[in-house]
Formats: sequence, structure tokens, C-alpha cells
Amino acid sequence: MLIISIVLTGVLAFAQDGSIKGKVMDKETGEAIPFANIIAESGGKQFGGATSDFDGYYTIKPLAPGKYDVKVTFVGYQSTLLPDIVVSPDSSIIVDIKLAESTDLLNCVEVIGYKVPMINRDKGGGCIRRYSNADANYIQHNTESYDVINENIFKEVLNSPLSTFSVDVDKASYSNIRRFINQNQKPPKDAVRIEEMVNYFDYDYPQPKNDDPFSINFESGECPWNKSHDLVLIGIQGKEIKTEKIPPSNLVFLIDVSGSMSASNKLPLLKQAFKILVGNLRPQDRVAMVVYAGAAGLVLESTPGSNKTRIIGALENLNAGGSTAGGAGIKLAYRIAKENYIPKGNNRVILATDGDFNVGASSNG
Repeated sequence: MLIISIVLTGVLAFAQDGSIKGKVMDKETGEAIPFANIIAESGGKQFGGATSDFDGYYTIKPLAPGKYDVKVTFVGYQSTLLPDIVVSPDSSIIVDIKLAESTDLLNCVEVIGYKVPMINRDKGGGCIRRYSNADANYIQHNTESYDVINENIFKEVLNSPLSTFSVDVDKASYSNIRRFINQNQKPPKDAVRIEEMVNYFDYDYPQPKNDDPFSINFESGECPWNKSHDLVLIGIQGKEIKTEKIPPSNLVFLIDVSGSMSASNKLPLLKQAFKILVGNLRPQDRVAMVVYAGAAGLVLESTPGSNKTRIIGALENLNAGGSTAGGAGIKLAYRIAKENYIPKGNNRVILATDGDFNVGASSNG
């Protein structure tokens, strides 16, 4: 019996974490639902969470083997609970989720001047008012611009043997290009960032072993446009840190509430994104909120993550209007972050804005 016990203990010690992945969709139309909040719980305690991407896909990992209740929420839809989802060692379970629309009506949404409506649903009760570009008091501005991308040249390894990489991952270009295509527009060439297009997808690279900070993965193949060349893809997978091991966070939300943020895809969308973040806060985390328009102000003192009602209430009360005094907002946000500084913690100011500062100090440096 002693030998059997030791063997079983050894097997359990080498069991690998698993994951839950899938797609969140509208129950009636089958359309993908982006920005849905998915949480894995067991015994009333949260063990992991994720947010669906623009195509509705999500992944919750790493999760220790066992049973979990999966809870899904998104504004305008009924909350859904999927009980007893079994996660097996070293494997992924596919859980696709279909959300039904909520019977609680949302407030009226005004979409102004969009050639392609962002919301294409009108099922009674709620209202969507749409104004054309010809309306008397509407002036359309386009301040969207991109830094010039200089194409990389070939370098001989003999002369340039050193290559660097970044541990952070940028992948916004994929969604941005999709936005242009969905609006029947050609993306500006400098908006096309190949690295971010590649990074958008999940390659399921293995976790690093032992004390290695990352794993290195190679793929190679013949170059489609030049048969005498080969293409090599080098993938870096950083070590995933379990939620309970993450240091406590001292966060300051610095939110632009100037007049240009009133569009439905700006401040209202930011509110939903920050709500998702708030939903994943732990009691040891803290959040303060600074806003700026013509001036800067503190709308929420540093609040523990357990008081989600107060934090979300402060978000809901935000309204857009005025000019953009970003410099004053940054100074105030950093002062608040310093006052609530957590030694060896995750101290961050999260800036959310749509453009340039037009009041107060600013620079292009």
C-alpha cells in the first residue's frame, strides 16, 4: 500500500495544467460577441478569467485539473452559468457559449455620421437614432494618422549577428485593418504592421521548462515569392503566472472625457472595457480614477478591488465634454499613484484617450 501511495503521489505531482477555450456567440444570430467577460470559478472562488476577442474567441489558462463553473457576462445579454466543466491535465476543453439577449432595455444610443452602422439590430423596445453627415450642426473630423514604417532590409549575419525581441505583444493592427475592410475602405499602408498581424493569433506554444523565463519555438518553410529563400518564424512563449501569484496592483485609470470622446466607439466602449478589468480585480488590488477635459480631477479615490460596485458606479457617471488638458491629467494621476504606491507591487497608470492634448503642456517627444 505504501508503494502504491508513493506512485500515485508522483503521478499527481507531474500533472500539467489544462485550459478552457471556445467562442462566445449570439444565441439567435450566431454572430461573435467580442469583449464578453468569462470567469472560471470553483467553490465560489475565481481561478481564472478571460475576455473574448473581436472574433468572440477566448482562452482561460492555466487551470489546475478539476471541475469549474464558467460564468459569462456581457452588456445587453443575460448572464450565463455553465456548471461542472471538467478540466483535464495537459489538455484544452472546448466550451462554446451562446448568450441570449437581456429583456432589460438599454438606454437610447445615438450613432452620428457613420456610413456603416456600428449597430445593426432593432428588435423593438430600445431605440437607435441615426443622423446623416448632412445634419446641420454635425462636423466630421478625421485626425487618424500613423507613423511611417520603414521597411527592413536584408542583413548579413556575419556583419549583424545580434537580434533583439520584446517581451510584450502588440496585436492591434489586425483588428484595425479589419475595421477598414468592414467599412469598405483601403487601410493606410502604415497601418499594416506585419508583426502585429502575426502576433494576433494563439499558437499554443509550450510553456518554458524548469527555471527558463521563456521557450523558443521555430518553424521554417520555402519563401512563396522567392524559391531561393526560406522563411523562418521564431516564436517566444513567456512563462504564465497564476493569478494568485501576481503581486497586488495599485492602478490609476486616467480617462479622457473631452468632447471628442462622446462617440459610441470611444468613452462608452472604454467604460465596458474597464468594467471587464474591474471584474477581474482581487481584494488586494486597488483602483483610483482621474479624468481630464478642460481640467483634471479625481473622481474616485484609491478603492479596494473588493468594492466593485463603487468603482463601476464611478465609471457609469462619466460623461464627455470640453477640451483636452492631458498634461494636467497625467500629473495628477502620477501623484495619486505615488500616494498609494505598493512596494514590490504592480503600480500602473492606465491612460485611455483618443488623441492629442490641446490644452496645457504637451510635446511630440
